[in-house]
Amino acid sequence: MNQKRTFGSILTVLGIIGIIIGALAFLGVGGIGLSKMNSIVPFVVGLIFFFAGINLVKTTGDRA
Repeated sequence: MNQKRTFGSILTVLGIIGIIIGALAFLGVGGIGLSKMNSIVPFVVGLIFFFAGINLVKTTGDRA
């Protein structure tokens, strides 16, 4: 497994975590303490990380 794929996987996992935190903050669950407007920020950053990670994993070719 090369470094680009590993970094893409890490970005994808961080994106999923950001999306979950943003969604929980928007719903007001979990005591995160963000308002509805401020919960958009981790959600959008999570989406960016998620799609960047997926794109990096998808476009990186395997070398055996």
